[in-house]
Amino acid sequence: MAQNLPKKRAVFLDRDGTINIEKNYLYQSSEWEWIPGAIDAIKLLNENNFLVVVVSNQSGIARKMYGSDDVYRLHGWVSQELAKSEAWIDRYYFCPHHPEFGSVRDCECRKPRIGMFTKAADDLGIAFNHSWMIGDKIIDMDAGRSAGANTIMVLTGHGAIEAKEVSSDQLVVSDVLEAVRVLLS
Repeated sequence: MAQNLPKKRAVFLDRDGTINIEKNYLYQSSEWEWIPGAIDAIKLLNENNFLVVVVSNQSGIARKMYGSDDVYRLHGWVSQELAKSEAWIDRYYFCPHHPEFGSVRDCECRKPRIGMFTKAADDLGIAFNHSWMIGDKIIDMDAGRSAGANTIMVLTGHGAIEAKEVSSDQLVVSDVLEAVRVLLS
């Protein structure tokens, strides 16, 4: 008989514009630039026993600009870079679909839908009510709330523009490091 293990808390991180500088259709490590403080933020989450889960829409795959293998390769490189600072991301999830391109036009994984979140919860045993979503877009906030997580919008990436459109009760901070400090306080 399987035991009911306690659920874990997690921080879901958007990728582009949240932990790395926004660049359209980024898939090469040579173009990756960390947002200042992002590695420290991830390490703080690790040290405070949060699972760190990246959830990222990657429509460049559906647009045939790069493939899933390119994304896996980039995420492997990101993990190697984090390891140099004794930090890690527990799991990466990405949606390769787009509503106008590719063979799959309607999926459950593309944010603001929550397919990546529910897959992570199933894989890792996550309790959404003790978890957070940090991102730079309204769709990140919508996905996090739909999953039942708390949300923090950052002003990096698209956040400076999109934050003007969020409700007044949405927590908005300068960057991912400030977001982590807020959720830990």
